[in-house]
Amino acid sequence: MREMTFLPMANMNSSGSSTCEQQKVLRSAVAKVVRLAEQVGVGPDQMIQLLEEGLTVRELLEYLVSRRREAV
Repeated sequence: MREMTFLPMANMNSSGSSTCEQQKVLRSAVAKVVRLAEQVGVGPDQMIQLLEEGLTVRELLEYLVSRRREAV
């Protein structure tokens, strides 16, 4: 996968793991993506498949937004 950076590495603690606050932010972001996907008729399995096929997270978001625009 080409793009997986959600939070800058500088924000990680010395052990390389994310903080509790970073995990909350990430969970919130993922929940928003899932809600958007549901609105446009894309299920979690389909999103996973698209990512496994090489779509970046950014490309997935662009795809979901374009589907939302088409539905309006």
